[in-house]
Amino acid sequence: MSITRRGFIQGMGAATAIGMVGVPHLAFGATKKVVVIGGGTGGATAAKYIRMADASIEVTVIEANKEYYCCYLSNEVLSGERTLDSVKVGYSGLAAHGVKVVHDTVTEIDAAGRKVKTAGGKTYDYDRCIVAPGVDLKYGAIEGYSEAATETVTHAWKAGPQTAILRKQLESMKDGGVAVIVAPPNPFRCPPGPYERASQMAHYFKQHKPKSKVIILDPKASFSKQGLFQKAWTKLYGFGTENAMIEWRGTPEGSSDNKVVSVDVASRSVKTEFDEIKADVLNIIPPQQAGKVASASGLVNDKGWCPVHLDSFESKLHKNIHVIGDASVAGKMPKSGYAANSQAKVAAAAVVALLNGQEPGIPSYVNTCYSIAGKDYGFSVANVYKLTADKSDIIDVSGGVTPADASEEHLRREVEFAYSWFKNIVADSFG
Repeated sequence: MSITRRGFIQGMGAATAIGMVGVPHLAFGATKKVVVIGGGTGGATAAKYIRMADASIEVTVIEANKEYYCCYLSNEVLSGERTLDSVKVGYSGLAAHGVKVVHDTVTEIDAAGRKVKTAGGKTYDYDRCIVAPGVDLKYGAIEGYSEAATETVTHAWKAGPQTAILRKQLESMKDGGVAVIVAPPNPFRCPPGPYERASQMAHYFKQHKPKSKVIILDPKASFSKQGLFQKAWTKLYGFGTENAMIEWRGTPEGSSDNKVVSVDVASRSVKTEFDEIKADVLNIIPPQQAGKVASASGLVNDKGWCPVHLDSFESKLHKNIHVIGDASVAGKMPKSGYAANSQAKVAAAAVVALLNGQEPGIPSYVNTCYSIAGKDYGFSVANVYKLTADKSDIIDVSGGVTPADASEEHLRREVEFAYSWFKNIVADSFG
């Protein structure tokens, strides 16, 4: 491997340097205003790093929720290895950096007038706006599924109350029951997430309901880290045997074998083109698109995502608005929390430069993604990215993945690295 896990843990600080290269601390002149829409990992990081680079810039974060639940590592709540409170963060850390945090919902971005309007009746002027809206779930893509149905048939793809509901359903399920996960098509937030979720469910079943199993209905022919996951499932959960606790039903290219077309919420059953599957616990992760405020503000393309200039993440559709994180079209970068953190630093550096009459620098970007498949069994993928010479794409230039023949000690240490990474990214983004 050209990059070690230890290097990437330490690289949280290095990522800061990468994102903010060439941006000195500036504190002079008239007040410049930045409004950040969305207080998740991307939005929080951008707000903090703008203030760190230039304390003269007034930064306001508008976020509906007073607390944020991190999606990363939230699957461990389902196995009982972690509490929901352990992935909950607040906004006092941003306030300590001089960021103004407003708990409200944005209803409109007036790109021409450079104003943001909220449901609370407030209007906020900006010189630059950063939009970090995350994703919206396309409930209508599956017949019979709706937002109202999520109280009984969860998605839990936005961590928080939905995660708690799904955990309780697993606890209440009979031994010998079946949990069904309906995976989404590409692209979607956190590519390895559904498969880590299946692992954590099976981890819980193995300890408390050993006759139970998880079925993944997948509209895709393959998935992120597939070899590493299936090796873990084979060792831990009997994958590929008659007693397997995890069954993955993929869909070959050009077919629709395991694409779910409808759901009966009352009976917790789903239909594919060829089959009907009844679940004791049903978890549907719908197709996704950029968060609602992005589409309402004319920031999305015909596929529902936000095209941006990759050196600054400024929208290609509206000037002075930057879109970061899951909602953006960011070349080869995945839709992950760490990618959002990295993109936020690049956007923050660009915004500070532009507000001070400078050109943005040439950025680099980083991502690492840990997955925990069971007790003392983790693995990861890590990449460094760069902008192509014509600025049309972000490509990976270096990186590594947990070796297929990794030792038990290596896999155990990956879990430790994952926990350390979690603490670091939370502190870096929200602290």
